Amino acid sequence: MATTSGAGHPLPYDTYREAIERETHRFADAVRGGDPAQAVPSCPGWTLADLTRHVGGLQRWFCALLAQRVQNPPSSRDVELGLPDDPQAYADWVAAGVSAVAAVLRDTDPAAAMWTWGEDPHARFWARRMLFETLVHRVDAERAVGREPEVDPTLAADGVDEFLVNLPYAGVFAAGVTKLRGDGETVAFRCADVDADGEEWRVRLEPDGFRLLPGGEPGSRPDTAAVRGDAADLLLLLYGRRSYREPVFDISGDTTVLDRWFEHTAF
Repeated sequence: MATTSGAGHPLPYDTYREAIERETHRFADAVRGGDPAQAVPSCPGWTLADLTRHVGGLQRWFCALLAQRVQNPPSSRDVELGLPDDPQAYADWVAAGVSAVAAVLRDTDPAAAMWTWGEDPHARFWARRMLFETLVHRVDAERAVGREPEVDPTLAADGVDEFLVNLPYAGVFAAGVTKLRGDGETVAFRCADVDADGEEWRVRLEPDGFRLLPGGEPGSRPDTAAVRGDAADLLLLLYGRRSYREPVFDISGDTTVLDRWFEHTAF
């Protein structure tokens, strides 16, 4: 299942490091004082406590991977969490981990070779991945407590790119991805907002899988289906937090192909 780079390019490494710090504090602020048993609608079956434990635990696991410069797939995700007994203290626990995350990222050569599950076999993969795990879950938390989330368009466009670049490799934990096939249909995702206007990603579905087409690669025929929307909305769409049927999106082409896409890319 081949893949190539999409429309964008990764942002500077320091941008990820600084954004992770901001997004983590925003996440902690969203859940602090909330009811730990509050349901998180965008994460069915999860409570705020579950979501907070997930974000804090995942960041600590990513930090362990980076600190050890792991070269092979780890056999366990077990790391020392230091999780408080009281779920009301989880928000402060997440925020307290920011200094350790920042230190590990500062001490890490982004070009250091190491194991990753995605396209880029270097340490910078984990900084980029950590940012969008944190950012999307910050949106989950804010929505759960009744806040209207805001997402920086530049970060959102990079998040769309990161998702689509790595999606062909996600079959290791999302079996549906391995069954996403077609007969040459193309699906396009296009940014509409000013800060990211012109960004576009095109994916071709093929009999043996799918691939992200290089930016600017011309098609021999019109795209089978296309979704146009603001970068933040596209990011949340790809992560299953929005539906392409919502009026914030302009849709063209064969929607059955879009249905197939989202059926197989949900995880």
